[in-house]
Amino acid sequence: MTQKTKNWLGAAALVLSSSVLTGAIMTNRVSVATTANAADTPMTTTAPAAVPAAGYVDLTGAAATSVNSVVYIKVTQNAKRQTVTVRDPFEEFFGDFFGYGNRGRGQGRQQEIETQPKRQGAGSGVIISADGYIVTNNHVVEGADEILVKLNDNTEYKGRVIGLDATTDLALIKVEAKNLPAIKIGDSDALKIGEWVLAVGNPFNLTSTVTAGIVSAKARSLGANGVESFIQTDAAINAGNSGGALVNERGELVGINAMLYSQTGSYSGYGFAIPTTIMNKVVADLKEFGTVQRAMLGVRGQDATTYIDVEKEKGNEVDLGTTKGIYVAEVEEKSSAADLGLQKGDVIVAIDGKEVTKFAELQEAMAQHRPGDKVNLTYLRNKKKHTGTVVLRNAQGSTELMEEVDIDLFGAQLKPLSDETKRALALSYGLEVTAIKKGKMMDEGVTKGVIILQVNDRPMRTVEDFEEAVRAANQTSDRTLWIRAVMPSGRKRSFVIDLNSEKKDRK
Repeated sequence: MTQKTKNWLGAAALVLSSSVLTGAIMTNRVSVATTANAADTPMTTTAPAAVPAAGYVDLTGAAATSVNSVVYIKVTQNAKRQTVTVRDPFEEFFGDFFGYGNRGRGQGRQQEIETQPKRQGAGSGVIISADGYIVTNNHVVEGADEILVKLNDNTEYKGRVIGLDATTDLALIKVEAKNLPAIKIGDSDALKIGEWVLAVGNPFNLTSTVTAGIVSAKARSLGANGVESFIQTDAAINAGNSGGALVNERGELVGINAMLYSQTGSYSGYGFAIPTTIMNKVVADLKEFGTVQRAMLGVRGQDATTYIDVEKEKGNEVDLGTTKGIYVAEVEEKSSAADLGLQKGDVIVAIDGKEVTKFAELQEAMAQHRPGDKVNLTYLRNKKKHTGTVVLRNAQGSTELMEEVDIDLFGAQLKPLSDETKRALALSYGLEVTAIKKGKMMDEGVTKGVIILQVNDRPMRTVEDFEEAVRAANQTSDRTLWIRAVMPSGRKRSFVIDLNSEKKDRK
């Protein structure tokens, strides 16, 4: 929901193209593809691309088909309020002269204050199934308390979040409706550079806007998301286009618009969309598991061309036997790559027979798999080609599918510290355990009144901070929460909570 800006190439910036109605542009903290089930496949017709006699591509059919599948999304974050103790200096002299009630001199009075005003923002989304599933960007709906979805015919629905994935900046929401005008999902892999595409969305709250351009590049990596392989286009994308559709000449969805490249915050020539190869997998996982199942190869590296250039700058001559592929700089222990025997200095050139020339293409290929999948990996070692089969693992090093962590399993009710508690314990932030029941926290000795300061070195100021820390820990190799806390007496304590202890067996 938040307008986000990322520094790139000096003065230039990457702007996440959601619209913020509060008038402020906020900077961002620098913070895959199985086909959908047949039952979810939208039953829409695709407009054929007509080529007039003059040789121009007629995009009117594609526009007419896709514009009804793109929705306007309005999101609201409710005002945050907190009860604080207010002391009146005159009370020390005049007692209850001002009529605050019989509470004792100097104790102050309780007052509710607004810690965050009500905020609203807007973006776009794409209907991918007739029964109400809609894809948008994570940054459009993240943190939203209310979601309003408006169709092109001005019909409105309340939306609810099915799942969020910050790593790919994708989100799946749903409205309770039937027979919606779902878009046909196309194959982003089949896109060719120079091919005509349309960007459909709601820039600057100008609903149902269509712009045209070409595919300028594929598999762009911008360092904005954890997993990315953007389609680059010169079709105009602006604030409010986030979550909208990038469609081909036939009106098929080939990408979800996410970013623009700009020095000013407005369109200046380049936009970026998340390909459907990544979107399809994320959507399928969020529907089935509530979280994305990520398969890890277990290598760190860079484009072979980048490695060669860096070495040349150092005065070193390098001959890898190729200038295309991914140079392996490090192989993680107990990983799929380690099982295969991959070594530093190897160059990955293909996955399942498909050539990969840069790291973004490797990410896109891996994003289409789940832990436990087998892939054939082709690589060069000392300029000689080798091929082997690996079984992909998750971040924890196993082939099991991940479960979404249910916050209720912790059995604790949390709230931010009151000003009175902050003063009493000389703290500037924290979350107080106001109630506790049987669950992970009670099992580890957490009691009512404990104040949580940090989880895995992340400061705990809001309940959302705790939920984010849990989600992040669930994707790590040890799946552990390291909690720094303070007892009501002021004594410091530490707790360790293992997220694996309640893991359910999959049938």
